[in-house]
Parts: sequence; C-alpha cells; structure tokens
Amino acid sequence: MVSFYVAEEYTAHERDILRRYFTNLDGPVFALVNLPEVVKGALFARYSRSSKSLRRLFLDEFVGELDITGDDGIDATVGVRRAEELYERVFLEYGDDSVAQLGGVHLACEQASNILTKLLEWGRLMSYLEQSTRYISYDQRLGGRFRYYRDAAVLRSGLATRYVGDMDRMFEVYSDLFVRAQDHLRQQIPKAPGDSDFVYRNALKAKALDAVRGVLPAGALSNVGIYGSGQAYEALVLRLRAHPLPEAGAYAELMMQELRKVIPSFLRRLDMPERGGVWADYLADTRQATAALACEWFPVSDHQPAASSVSLVDFDPDGEVKVLSAMLYPHVDRPASEVRRRVEQLSAQERVELVRAYNGVRGNRRHRPGRALEATDYRFDVLADYGAFRDLQRHRMLTVEWQPLSPRHGYVQPPLIEQAGLSNSYVAAMERSAELHDVLLGEFPTQASYGVSLAYRLRFAMQFNAREAMHLLELRSVPQGHPSYRSVAQQMHRLIADQAGHHAIAEMMQFVDHSDEPELERLESERRTDARRQGFT
Repeated sequence: MVSFYVAEEYTAHERDILRRYFTNLDGPVFALVNLPEVVKGALFARYSRSSKSLRRLFLDEFVGELDITGDDGIDATVGVRRAEELYERVFLEYGDDSVAQLGGVHLACEQASNILTKLLEWGRLMSYLEQSTRYISYDQRLGGRFRYYRDAAVLRSGLATRYVGDMDRMFEVYSDLFVRAQDHLRQQIPKAPGDSDFVYRNALKAKALDAVRGVLPAGALSNVGIYGSGQAYEALVLRLRAHPLPEAGAYAELMMQELRKVIPSFLRRLDMPERGGVWADYLADTRQATAALACEWFPVSDHQPAASSVSLVDFDPDGEVKVLSAMLYPHVDRPASEVRRRVEQLSAQERVELVRAYNGVRGNRRHRPGRALEATDYRFDVLADYGAFRDLQRHRMLTVEWQPLSPRHGYVQPPLIEQAGLSNSYVAAMERSAELHDVLLGEFPTQASYGVSLAYRLRFAMQFNAREAMHLLELRSVPQGHPSYRSVAQQMHRLIADQAGHHAIAEMMQFVDHSDEPELERLESERRTDARRQGFT
C-alpha cells in the first residue's frame, strides 16, 4: 500500500453515487466506468487545474449536470465476469495481442510524487493529464499535512525527523514566497482598465506560481489522469514493477487491482510468473547491469554546477533532402532513389517552391503538414530545471531519457525572485534541499530525489523527428508558456536552422515564437478564456 495515503471522507449519499462510476472509493488509484466518454474526458481536463480529488470534483461539479436516475442498480466495484469470459476466449485462446489494444480505461492515480508521475507518463501510446503547478497553489494541506510523499522506509529510519522537518520547511517557504510574490506583482503591474478582477487575479497568480514553484521538492504530490489500452497498461505495469523506486512498485500493484475490475483478461499475463514475472525481471536485470557498467566507466568526480544549456548532438546533414524527397514521393510513379536524385538537382528556388507548396497557408499552429517531415530527426542534450523537464517530458511522440535528479548541476532562480527581494529565502530553501538529498543518498539512493527542489537542473536527452519538432517547438514557445521550457524550445529551433543547416524545415515552423518574455505570461490567455466564458453564459 502507498505510504500515508490521505483517504477522503464521503457521506452515505455521496458513496451511493460514487460506487456507480468509480472502481473504489478509498484508494489513490481507481478506474472510471459507466460514464459517457465525453464526461470522462471533461473530468480529466478539469482535473489538471483543480486541487480537488477526481471523485470530489465529480460530486461537486459534474454529477448535478448528469441524469443518473437509471444507474441506481449499478455498482462499479463489482467485477465484470461476463466480459472476462468473453475476452478469455479471444485473448488467451487465440493469443491475439491486438485485442488488448481495443479496450481502453480511464484511470486516476492520486497523491503520486512528481518523481513517480514522470514514470507514469513515459509510455507513448497513452494520454495523460497532470495536476498543474501554475494553476494550483501547493500550500493547501491533505489531512493536515503538507502534500509530499512519505516513503515508508525513510519514515522507519533514523532520518525520518530530518526528512519531515526539511520537507515541511520547504513547503512553508514556498507558501510564504507565493504570497509575497503576488504582493510585489500587484504593486508593479496595475490592472488594465478593460480587465476584470478575475482575469487580473489569475494572471498574477500564475506568474507568482511560476516563480516560486522551484522551491517545491520533487516529492510534492500530484494527481494524474491516464487513458490507455490494455496493452499500454500492461507495458506500464511492467515498467513500474521493474523500477527500483519503491513507490513505483506500490502503484503498479494498486493499478493492477483496479484494472482487473475493468479489463481483467487483458492483463492476465502479468500475473503469470513465466510471463509477467520474467518480463519484469528482464527489465530490472538489464537496468542494473547497464548501471553497473556506467558506474565503472564514469566514476564520481568533482563537478561544478553548469549553466542551463541546449545542445544539438545528432542530426542528419542530408535531412532536408530526405524530407523534400518524401514530400514528392506519393505524387510520382518513380523509385525512391530516383526521386532523391531529382531533388538533389533542384535549385534553391525550386526547393523553396516545393516547401511552400507542401507547407501551404497555415492559419495557426494546429495546421500541420503531412508525414514527410518524419524523414529526419534531431537529438538534443538539455540541461534545464526539473520544472521545465516536467512539462517537456509529457510529449509522447519522441524519445526522452533522463539522468537522476540531484543538486549536482545547480539551480535556476527566476528574475522575479530577486526583483521582489525574495532571494535570501529562496537560496536558503535550495541549500536545505541539497543538504537533505545528500543526507538521504547514502541510505536511500533511490528516494533521495524526493528532497530535490524543482529549481535544480536535470540533464535529459530528447530525440524527435521534424514533424514532432514543429508541434513541440511551436506549442512550447508560445508567450503564455513557462519561461523555462519556452527558452529550451527557442534554442532548439535556432539550432535546427543554424547548426543542422535545415533552414527550410525551420522556416516551416512559422509559429515558433522568439519574442521576449511578456510581463504577465498568462494575461492574454486569461482574457481569451474570460471572453469565451462570457459568451457561453
């Protein structure tokens, strides 16, 4: 069981409603059933910007809009025996793996650490929504405690008092800085005449939360909504079982308990020692063997913190030729080799003409050309704060790998912290975080990252093709984006043009925004949201 999960209390009437739609009412992991797909999707969308649990959110904001009178006899906590018998014949008798791609589940994972959320969100063929640190203040408590993961082994050790005391203090500093940052912003940025109090207040809040979120430790709790097929959940459970983090193994078993109630046969192989057991052992063994070689070949050395950086470490010099060839290939009746030879003979003007025809008139960043851009890719090595990594890692159509989170690479301090005179408290929190990590490292090397603040830098690699680059860089460079990941996206775009020399591809990404950081990143977005809200009502 997950350590110190804070269960929510419900009235008898609320429990009678909830049992129809949630596979359990008292645990941190549960599936959604018996609801229209649009309702489940809307619930998850609202989930990411609410501090409430999903079940409480459903009761407070959704159940009143639904007609549930016909669902009185439904009990989602009862297993689906007939479905199990049906899929038993198809899935196990015929061994058709593709069948496991046809049944999907909405699953909520609550009170998971930020370390665990990155493991949950690693799979490509799933959809995720995670609680946002820029819309929700983490100064609210759960069961009277600050919202961070309390590992059972750590709390049984002699470091328990130190761990709880330091983590509590980091949350206290976060809460204090949040209030003071908002006060400073109110003094420096007056409300525009046309803005409502709601728009102004939300824009200030987002700016302040962006600035102070770096104080939060990576052990801070978050809620994650997941949608995926049975096959995708099978892969996720295997990864979690094989991971050395105890929290990951605990959540794997909680997920299995709930998924068995909805898609039992899709996951039957995970319970077979000769199948799921061997698979998990394989993943764990290869991880350990590779880590042992890495430790042998890269011994620990003195290391000075480095500045944030983005490096393009691998690309194809012929990438643009391959992309242009792929643009033409579906429209001719010639072999690929002949198409490429002809593209190599095109003049610069002809290449521009082809690119412009293929790219067309894009009305906005959601208008993306076809798959020819998948003919070349880029690999970046990034050193950025963990907060930026959290947001970039969630992109699924790419390969992302990251190193352990530690204070080794130093931390970032947002300009607002210094401008508001908050540097002393901020720096003290960073030092406390680093000391806690180092104290935990000897006895709890896997759990030590829980104490590392989000402002500390992490080194990670991202590899993606040019089509995904268009999506990621245009999305993550928008003015309302967080400054940390916005800077990473802008640097990647420059490197594709200047270092790789793929000027035509870079030019196709016309919605990458290189403008300076706005005074209030979320102001324009809040104005648009308020206008839509007024129009809806």
